[in-house]
Amino acid sequence: MSRTYDLVHRTTYTYPQEVTDSYGRTVMTPRDLPGQTVLSSHVEVDPAPADTAVQHDYFGNRTTFYAVTQPHTTLVVTARSTIEITRVQPDADALPQVAWDEAAEVVATGSAAAAFSSDVLVQVREMVLPSTHVTFVDEVRAWAQPSFEPGRPLAQVVVDLCHRIRRELTYRTGSTTVHTTQRQLLAQRAGVCQDFAHLMIAALRLHGVPARYVSGYIETLPPPGREKLRGADASHAWVSVWVPGAGWVDADPTNDQLVDDRYVVLGWGRDYHDVPPLRGVIFTEGRGSKLSVQVDLVPSGSPAFE
Repeated sequence: MSRTYDLVHRTTYTYPQEVTDSYGRTVMTPRDLPGQTVLSSHVEVDPAPADTAVQHDYFGNRTTFYAVTQPHTTLVVTARSTIEITRVQPDADALPQVAWDEAAEVVATGSAAAAFSSDVLVQVREMVLPSTHVTFVDEVRAWAQPSFEPGRPLAQVVVDLCHRIRRELTYRTGSTTVHTTQRQLLAQRAGVCQDFAHLMIAALRLHGVPARYVSGYIETLPPPGREKLRGADASHAWVSVWVPGAGWVDADPTNDQLVDDRYVVLGWGRDYHDVPPLRGVIFTEGRGSKLSVQVDLVPSGSPAFE
């Protein structure tokens, strides 16, 4: 069983005064992965760039660099992709029942290094460290403590953290910014998907369990009898946890589930700082800009988003 999606992600910047030069880097091209095949993908920039190049970053994410050197007051970056998804949602009960503290011990000591390559050992060890948006604070440790009973299987810990985030925190658009900390999130008890992912990652890393931040999309379904709104989807974020014997297992605390075939992976890193869809610099005498983002993830063959 497979699903094929057409994906359009368009970002529009409007500037109050003329911009002479704009340099940017996108992470808007999905990854080729087991269970996810990119059939086609390209990034369009308007005005047309004087220079562009496709590269792969440290984490293996596909990035597109562009340099627009003609004056402009509007910049539009559009990524179009077609992706086939054959991913099967894991059954938490069928995952290896290794205890979370045993997994942490393996990472800390390399005691099972023969079970995986040195490259993998480096990858998992760097995912237990604090990072730009994932901090180790007492508030996170206290919040997470009930989930980490000694000897509890890591798969159960992952499921429990997802349950608790969904149950104890409120999803509220606009309640946070990219700079919101885990301490602030726990104080106000409201946030968005990237906040929930950062909190879950912090809880796992604090206990020595490797966890990384995943950026991508999830197919959203309209209420029964209603037509899906065009351009109303958005980027999504979730967590990937290293489970010995199973590898990286993706879990979505916002929706309280393990990741299935409705998800498309763009890329991953230590936290949001590593995989924003678009970052760059501009040269202008003006101040500020207006940002508009439109995303469509629809079954292939649906009317194209323009």
